[in-house]
Amino acid sequence: MGKFLLRSPAVGIHVPVGLYYCFRDLTDSNIFIILYAVTSIYFAGVMVRLMLVLAPIMCIMSGIGISMTLSTYMKNIETSDQPAPAPVKNKKKAADYPIKSEIATVMVTIVAIFLTTFVFHCTWVTNEAYSSPSIVLAARAQDGGRIIFDDFREAYNWLKFNTPENAKVMSWWDYGYQITAMANRTIIVDNNTWNNTHISRVGQAMASPEEESYKIMKELDVDYVLVIFGGMSGYSSDDINKFLWMIRIGGSTPEGAHIKEADYYSSSGEYKVDKDASASMHNSLMYKMCYYRFGEGTTEQGKPTGWDRVRNQEIGNKDFELDVLEEAFTTEHWLVRIYKVKDLDNRGNK
Repeated sequence: MGKFLLRSPAVGIHVPVGLYYCFRDLTDSNIFIILYAVTSIYFAGVMVRLMLVLAPIMCIMSGIGISMTLSTYMKNIETSDQPAPAPVKNKKKAADYPIKSEIATVMVTIVAIFLTTFVFHCTWVTNEAYSSPSIVLAARAQDGGRIIFDDFREAYNWLKFNTPENAKVMSWWDYGYQITAMANRTIIVDNNTWNNTHISRVGQAMASPEEESYKIMKELDVDYVLVIFGGMSGYSSDDINKFLWMIRIGGSTPEGAHIKEADYYSSSGEYKVDKDASASMHNSLMYKMCYYRFGEGTTEQGKPTGWDRVRNQEIGNKDFELDVLEEAFTTEHWLVRIYKVKDLDNRGNK
């Protein structure tokens, strides 16, 4: 809902008005517009990225609403040089009432204020939300200053200049195109999500214990694994918050039938990372990659070590080592963590 209010407050108000006028005159073109609007609103509500599909029809519907509203009321505004209207014998047919001109003026003024406000709102949104690339994050400090998080470019540059050109990187599909474009490395899955089986295999690797994950990574010929972690900086769109989707997609194919979402909830049925989290959660590769060495330091004053600033929980598994991975690189704010897959022989020796 917040996305809708941020991007289209003034335009969104006029969409129902446009729908009303389209329903009043059900021509073929208006019926098409109505169907386009209703389906776009529904799918944008289901998946926020489909606001791109919603944007054109919102502009069309708002334009119809504003145009018809202004056409209705502007003709009722009387000017000083306007000739007096001819008397109408049938008073029922006379479109006249005591303060017709005043009401029309108020309505036109309200529409003008909405449109003027929308211009300033668009300027503000452009400045705050669209003036920096999505891989460069910004936050406000307590003193009002701006803090820049450039961890994504830092990580991609490290991959580009510190790994072999033929290295293969496994991450969740969200970051596939970025890694390909900025780090120039081969990735296992990307934003082209048509191959659900392949994505499911990556989800299984993330949700499984290290030993099982290692088999999948070797099957996929993975050299490095990349995860996004916000527990240090407070970045909420990290892989721990996306982990339930990895579990669901990982368990959606026959190879991952053993992965059950319920196994990753606490005994009370909550999604947790603290001491109450399930053994499946604590032992998963995703949990270990995100929280490796995290329990050694503090993130907030007055909080215990290993305090996750996104989940507001003290992690439950602090003292562990990685068996099949080794930490290769962690960015300044711990937003991106990269691990190298170890070379183990068949007996598990390094």
